[in-house]
Amino acid sequence: MMSAKVFQSDAPLDERRVIIRRHDGDVEMVELPWGLRPRDAGPRAVNVVRSEGRTFPTHRCLVPASDFRHKSFSFSLASGDWFYFAGIWRPATDNWPEAYAILTIEANADITPYHDRQMAVLTRDQRMAWLDGLLPEEEILRPLPAGTFRVKRHAGSSAEPVLAV
Repeated sequence: MMSAKVFQSDAPLDERRVIIRRHDGDVEMVELPWGLRPRDAGPRAVNVVRSEGRTFPTHRCLVPASDFRHKSFSFSLASGDWFYFAGIWRPATDNWPEAYAILTIEANADITPYHDRQMAVLTRDQRMAWLDGLLPEEEILRPLPAGTFRVKRHAGSSAEPVLAV
C-alpha cells in the first residue's frame, strides 16, 4: 500500500512527486518537481494555476492523492477512495527543469467553510477524460457535489497549508 507523504505548499523546487501524464502517445508515471517557472521569469515557482477561463489543450497531468490539507484540516473523499489533482506540466528549458503545477477551482460546499479555492480534484472515472482532453475544461474542472469530502480536524497541527500526495 502506498503511504501518503505530506509537503508544504511552499515546498522547495527539488521536492519531487510522481505524476501521470500522456507523453509520446503513452501514459507514463514520472517523478517531477512541483513548481513551474513563472511567466515573468521571477525567482519564485508557480505551484498552483487558476483554471477558470483557460484551456489546457496539451501537457495535462494527474497527481495521485489520498487527501489534502489546509491549516489544521484534512480533506479526503467520503468514499475513502484515492483521487487525482488535475495538473499541467512543462518541458525543461535552459534554466528551469521539467516540472508540474496543480490547477485550482472554486471550492466545493464541503471546503468553502475553510477556504474559497481548492485544487481541482478528479475522481478515478474522470482521469482519462482529463488526460486525453475528452471534455471541455469547464465541464471537468469544477467543484464536486456537496458531501463528496470528509473533513477531519487535526489537533495541534501547523497553521501552514499542506498537501498530502
